[in-house]
Amino acid sequence: MTKKLFTLLIASVFVLVLSLPIFAQEGSQKEESKETPTQENAEKEHKGKGAKQARWEGMVTRSNKDQSTLSVRKVGSIERTIHYDASTQFTSQEHGSKKINNIDATEIKDNDRVICLGNYDDKGEFHATQISKRLTNPLIR
Repeated sequence: MTKKLFTLLIASVFVLVLSLPIFAQEGSQKEESKETPTQENAEKEHKGKGAKQARWEGMVTRSNKDQSTLSVRKVGSIERTIHYDASTQFTSQEHGSKKINNIDATEIKDNDRVICLGNYDDKGEFHATQISKRLTNPLIR
């Protein structure tokens, strides 16, 4: 009787040890999908959360003044088109500074680093309420 119980105990420990890597892989895949969301996942996340303000930051790759859009590429990630209008607030700020300057949309050029705050609409497009141009300290360059 004790040999059967001991064998059953060893067999269940053996099965448990063999199944742990499978559960670990499933958990890591879920974590990876949360850390690096695709564009579709990001849009789905923000569609249901109308009250939460979205944020996108990166380098401006293209700007289209006629359509009021900026294409902003996040470092190591995808590019997103940011839409703005007359109600969008444009600011600039140096790194580490508390002083915020109001600027015009024409002062944002290609290769500028920007932080965009806004919301996603029903189509999944990002509409900015604030675009902040990040200025580098001239002494750092």
